[in-house]
Amino acid sequence: MNVPLLAPVASPCINVCQMDAATGWCAGCLRNLDEIAAWSRLNEAAKQAVSDSLPLRRAEWQRLGRSAVLTRDRPR
Repeated sequence: MNVPLLAPVASPCINVCQMDAATGWCAGCLRNLDEIAAWSRLNEAAKQAVSDSLPLRRAEWQRLGRSAVLTRDRPR
């Protein structure tokens, strides 16, 4: 059985590394410490799952009145 290759998932890091105590998310990329620490070891499907969770986290972040999350202009 041929398994389709997944395109590499770029890290969402934007070099704004400040952890929010209430949410446990980084103010820059909205990942938690476990996700950040494991990123280089995750397979592409796991990285995509983390990336897919970020829009909901962004909405929650904004609902909580946190500062706007910066976006990055180009993939890393």
